[in-house]
Amino acid sequence: MGPALCHARSGADQAQAGAGVDVHFCGVRGSTPAPGLPFARYGGHTSSVALAHDGRPPTLVLDGGTGLRNVTALLGGAPYDGSILLGHLHWDHVHGLPFFRGGGAPGARVGVQLPAPDGDPVGTLARGMSPPHFPIGPQQLGPGWSFSGLTEGVHAVEGFRVLVREIPHKGGQTFGFRVSDDTGSLAYLSDHVPLSLGPGPDGYGERHAAALELADDVDLLVHDAQFVAAEFPAVTYLGHASVEYAMALAREAGARRLAMFHHSPERTDDEIDAIVRDLTAADLDMFAAAEGQTVHLARTGAHVP
Repeated sequence: MGPALCHARSGADQAQAGAGVDVHFCGVRGSTPAPGLPFARYGGHTSSVALAHDGRPPTLVLDGGTGLRNVTALLGGAPYDGSILLGHLHWDHVHGLPFFRGGGAPGARVGVQLPAPDGDPVGTLARGMSPPHFPIGPQQLGPGWSFSGLTEGVHAVEGFRVLVREIPHKGGQTFGFRVSDDTGSLAYLSDHVPLSLGPGPDGYGERHAAALELADDVDLLVHDAQFVAAEFPAVTYLGHASVEYAMALAREAGARRLAMFHHSPERTDDEIDAIVRDLTAADLDMFAAAEGQTVHLARTGAHVP
């Protein structure tokens, strides 16, 4: 796979377009962008995943990292008309917002929903996006942009059913998402530190109720895989999970497929290949998410809890 552009299916994911959900991986790195040739195959943009109904342009985006720039190419020249859900407000999950050309185009509608425990979503986002830290604030992104607080529970968003649960992560309220319709389901836990709740049964971290609920019988689990277990405890303070934890959660929750996500910015393509080679197990369908990859979910009668 060459340098990734977020517009094509590949390999086993070349499903026929039709009823179902297209999951476009537009940014898969964690913490900070990783430019350069050693990172080109999996991609250097930070977290952003676009969801589309039935082969149409995406209407729901999970996180606004620098990968959000790649969503514009999926719109067929049209302005974006949809929502963006921010799991939390760390830099690597919001820095793409001002550079989303499809969201700034005439006629665009961009509904941003974000954790705002103080009840002020614009003010909360502006704490990291306003002068002197950035030349404009959220309200200057365009006339079609709106901002609202996001809470735990079940929400109807752009024709999807979205279950929102708080999950442990360092540095502010963090949500995981389960997005489903009657054809497929996806769980998204991009930043997750289950070790903060205890070692769990195998030392990888607690398989706690929120994680299990989000991942229950899901068609695709997209999970924080920034580290491997051998790197702990030295990296515990950074607030992320191991690949081994993601695998254990997928097994316990009955997830049908696992996408390793939020790759360390220090992890080269070859090193990610080695993790996939060394940890792939016969009882688990798993892969390392790559920028530009699309997965088509089309399970009739998908489990929608």
